[in-house]
Amino acid sequence: MLSFSRLFSLLVLMGQAWFSLYESLMSDGGNARSGLLRRLGEPARAVWAKHDRQTDGWLPLWRHMEDSAAVAGLLWDRWLPVAVRRLIAESMPRGESDARALAVWLAGVHDIGKATPAFACQVDQLADAMREQGLEMRSARALGPDRRIAPHGLAGQVLLGEWLEDRHEWTPARTGQFTVAVGGHHGVPPEHGQIKALYEHEELLRTPGTSSRVWQEVQTELLDACAEQFGVNELLGRWRRVRLPQPVQVLLTALVIVSDWIASNPDLFPYFPDGVSRRDDERLAAAWQGLDLPKPWRAEEPEGSARELFASRFDLPAGATVRPVQEAALGLARELETPGLMIVEAPMGEGKTEAALAAAEIFAARSGAGGVFFALPTMATGNAMFPRLLDWLDRVPGVAGSRRSVHLAHSKAALNEDFAGLMARTGGVAAVDVDEAAPASRPESDGQRRAGAELVAHAWLRGRKKAMLASFVAGTIDQLLFAGLKSRHLALRHLAVAGKVVIIDEAHAYDTYMSVYLDRVLSWLGAYRVPVVVLSATLPASRRRELVAAYSGRSDAAVVSKDMVVSDEYPLLTAVAPGGTPLVRRPQASARATRVRVERLADGLDVLADRLEEELTDGGCALVIRNTVTRVLETAHALRDRFGAENVTVAHSRFVDLDRAGKDRALLRLFGSPEKTDDRPAGRHIVVASQVAEQSLDVDFDLLVSDLCPVDLLLQRMGRLHRHRRGEEQQDRPERLRTARCLVTGTGWDAEIPVPVRGSVAVYGGHALLRSAAVLLLHLDGGPRRPVRLPEDISPLVQGAYGEDPVGPESWQDAMKAAAERFEQHRDDQAHRAAVFRLGDVGKAGRPLFGWVAAGVGDTDDTPTGRAQVRDSRDSLEVVVVQRRSDDSLATLPWLEPDGKGRHRAGLELAQDATPTRFAARTAASCGLRLPLQFSGETMDRAIEELEQLYLPSWQGKDSPWLADQLVLALDEDCQTHLAGFALRYSPSDGLEVTRDEDD
Repeated sequence: MLSFSRLFSLLVLMGQAWFSLYESLMSDGGNARSGLLRRLGEPARAVWAKHDRQTDGWLPLWRHMEDSAAVAGLLWDRWLPVAVRRLIAESMPRGESDARALAVWLAGVHDIGKATPAFACQVDQLADAMREQGLEMRSARALGPDRRIAPHGLAGQVLLGEWLEDRHEWTPARTGQFTVAVGGHHGVPPEHGQIKALYEHEELLRTPGTSSRVWQEVQTELLDACAEQFGVNELLGRWRRVRLPQPVQVLLTALVIVSDWIASNPDLFPYFPDGVSRRDDERLAAAWQGLDLPKPWRAEEPEGSARELFASRFDLPAGATVRPVQEAALGLARELETPGLMIVEAPMGEGKTEAALAAAEIFAARSGAGGVFFALPTMATGNAMFPRLLDWLDRVPGVAGSRRSVHLAHSKAALNEDFAGLMARTGGVAAVDVDEAAPASRPESDGQRRAGAELVAHAWLRGRKKAMLASFVAGTIDQLLFAGLKSRHLALRHLAVAGKVVIIDEAHAYDTYMSVYLDRVLSWLGAYRVPVVVLSATLPASRRRELVAAYSGRSDAAVVSKDMVVSDEYPLLTAVAPGGTPLVRRPQASARATRVRVERLADGLDVLADRLEEELTDGGCALVIRNTVTRVLETAHALRDRFGAENVTVAHSRFVDLDRAGKDRALLRLFGSPEKTDDRPAGRHIVVASQVAEQSLDVDFDLLVSDLCPVDLLLQRMGRLHRHRRGEEQQDRPERLRTARCLVTGTGWDAEIPVPVRGSVAVYGGHALLRSAAVLLLHLDGGPRRPVRLPEDISPLVQGAYGEDPVGPESWQDAMKAAAERFEQHRDDQAHRAAVFRLGDVGKAGRPLFGWVAAGVGDTDDTPTGRAQVRDSRDSLEVVVVQRRSDDSLATLPWLEPDGKGRHRAGLELAQDATPTRFAARTAASCGLRLPLQFSGETMDRAIEELEQLYLPSWQGKDSPWLADQLVLALDEDCQTHLAGFALRYSPSDGLEVTRDEDD
C-alpha cells in the first residue's frame, strides 16, 4: 500500500504532467498559457513555493513568480504615486521603462531562494516530488538548526548575485544594490555577517554530490526564464553601471514586499489544485478586481487667487478674508520650482492648518505626490483633525467624486466614529469572477457621515504595517517618527511617506528625544524629495536651523547662518528645497491682536480662590491650567468648596476615552467661538485643566491663570484668552475682564530666585522654567514692556528663553547656570539614548542596504511600548475600565452617553462566560485609560499580576477583537478599587484619582 507521502508525491507529479498537457492544448500560435511554464523543464516545475497545511493546497514556485511579477506591474501602473515612480526612474538608464521592468523582475525573482534544499525540505510530500526530479535533499530534521543560516530571502539574494556575475558578467560590488530587495523582502535586509555565514554553508543552497548540478541548473533555469519573461535579459548589461541611490533600494524592496503579500493571499490567488483552471490573464484580473485598490491622487495645481482657492476648499463664511500668513504660504509654495520643506510659524488662530493643506495641493501637483499625511502630537488632536481632513478632501479636485483610500493612524482609530463609518462601507478582499461587477461599497446607514468623494478605509490597507500606505492619513507623530526607527518592515513605512506630502503640526511640542528621530526622518524625506510642511506657533531659531539643515542635507554656513534663517521676525515662513538654500518670507500678522497683562500670583489654593472670587464678581469664565493632574484635582476640590460643583469643570488626560472626548465636546460647546455656540455660561464658571487645554482646542476664556511653564507653552495657553471678539471692544465680557490678563502662579515669587513647585520641575525641568520667568520679568507687574503684545512679542520671548545669551537679574545667574548644566546633561542623555535605535543617515548611491536595520527593535507599532521607543517616556499601563455590579456581573460604565446613532451605551452587560456582543465589547474598549506613572517601574509588574486575575477566556481570541489581550480594571458600584498598593476612584466629573493605600 502506498504511504500518504508517496501518494501525495505522485499526485503532484501527475499535476505537473497535466500542466504540460494543458499548456500544449491551450497554446495559440505558439504562445503558451504560462510564459514561465513553457520555458521550464520538469525539475524546475517541481519546485514549490507555498503550502497550506490545513488543506494541502500548494503553489509551484513558477506560479508564484508570475503572480508576484504581474502584481508588481499593476501596482506600478495603477497604484504607485508618480513621485515614487519618478524617483526610481531617474536612477535608471532609460527612465521609467527600465524602472518598471526592474520592479517587475525583482518581484518575479524574489522567492528564488525557495529553490534550495534549506527551504524545500520543509514539506515532506512536496520535497519527495522534487526528489523524483533529481533534486535530492536531506530532511528538515537532518539539516537541523543550520537551516536558519539560509532563510529563503538571504538565499535568494546570494543566488541572484551569483547568477548576475556568472550569466551577465556583473562585478560583485554592483550586485548587492539590486539583490538586497530579494534579501530584505521579509522586512530585514541581511547583514554582512549573515551573508558570509551562508557562503560557508553551500550545502544549504545546493545538495552536495551528483544532485548539486541539478540544483544549479534549476536555479539558473528559473532565473533565465524570469529574465526572458519579464523583459530584462537585454537590459541587464546596461544596468551593470547603475548606482542605485539608497532611497531607491528602499522603495524597490517595499514594492517587492507589497507585491509578495498580495500574491501570497490565497483569497486572491488560489492555491492549486483549485487555482489550476484559470488562464493567467483571468487569474490576475480576478485578483486585481477583488483587491480593488483605490488609485493614488493625481493633484491638479490650483489656479486663481488665494481668496478663490480658500473659499472653494474651506467654505469660508461670507465676508471672510484670507489672512496674510495663508496668502504668503500659498505664494511661497507657488514660487518654489522644486517642492521642499516649508516651515510656517504664526500665532494661534491664523489658519495654519488651511495654509498647509493649500500648500500641500500645490506641492502634490508639482511633485507627483499621491496623498497627504497629517502628523499630530496626540491621538486626541488626530481625532480632531480627521473630520477636517475629510471635509477638505470632499472639495479637492481629483478627490471629490472619486474613490480614494483614507486612514486614521493611531492605536484607537477603530473607536473613532468618523473612521468606523468609513470602515463599515468596505467589505473584505477576495478574488471575483471576471464576468461579475466589482463589489460595491456598502450603503451608508442613516446618520453616518458621508463625504462627497467615495472615501474608504480599504480593508487591505488596515493592517498594522499597511495602514500608512493609504493615500490620505491623519495620525500621531509617532507614525512618522517610526520611519526613523530601525525596525522590521521599515521599507514599508518609507514607501508610505515617500509618495505623500507630509504635514507636521505643533512642531514646538517635540522634545530632544523625539527631535533626534524627527531630524533623521527629515533627512530621508529630503532624499525622497517628499514635500514637507511644518507648522508651529513659533520655534527657537536654533531648532528652525536644525530642521532646515536636516531636510536640505546641508549643514554649511549658507543654511545655518542667522542671516539666512532669521530669528526675530514673526510671523515667519522658511522654505528650502532638497540640497538648496533657504527662502524666507515675513508676512504681516492679521489684524487680530491681543494685549495681555501678565501678573504674578502667589501659589496657594486659598490665594487662588480669593483672587477668582474677586475677578469673577460680575461673572465670567476663567481657565486655570496646572502642570500636573494632581494639582488639577487639588485645585478643583478647593474651588468647588468655594464656588459650587456646578461652576467648576475639570479637564485632564486621566479620563477614559469616551469621557475625554465628551469633555472636549463640552468645552467647545460652552466656551467655543460665538459664531458656533450660544451655550456660554451666563454666570461665573471655572475650568481647571492640565496641558490638554493648551493646544488644538478652539476655546475662549475671559481670564487665564497658569502655572509657570516654558514660555512658548505659556504663549500657547494665552491663545485661549480673549481668542474671539465678543462685542465691540469686548463689551460682551464682564467689565473687569475686558482686558486680557494672565496670572502666573505655581512658583515662589517672594523668594530672591523663583522656586517652581516640584511637579512643574519634574515635568519641564528647572532650566526652562527659570529662563521663562526671566524673560517674563519685563512684562510682569508693570514691567517696562507691559503688557505682552500678541503676536508681536511671541518671537522675542521665545528666542530669549531658548537662546544662549544670559537673561534675568545678576542674582539669578548662579542658579540658572546650575540648572543649564543639568539641562544639558539631560539633553545629551536623551540624544544618546535615542540614537541607539535610530536609523542611519542616507548612504552613498550604490552602497547596498545590508545591515540597514541591524541591532534594531524588531517589530514596532502604535502601542504604548511602540510609542515609548520614539518618545522619552516610561512604560505605562493601559486598561479597559468596566464596572462590577453587586451581583458580580460586569457592565459598561453607567453614565456613558449614546453613540452617534443614538444607541444606548451605559450599563451594557458584558458576559463573562461568553463573548460579549460586538457593540458592548466596542463600547467597553472605548473606555480605555492610561494609568499614571505611579504604576510604572517595579509597581507595574505587581499591577499587571493583579489585573490578570480578571482573565476571561471568552474575551480572548479572534471572536472578541475589541477586548482580546486587554487588561481590565473593574470598578465597584462606587467606582472605586485597589491596585498595587493604591486606592483608585473614578468619576465622570473628575476622572481618575489615585492615592496610596494607608495600610500598604
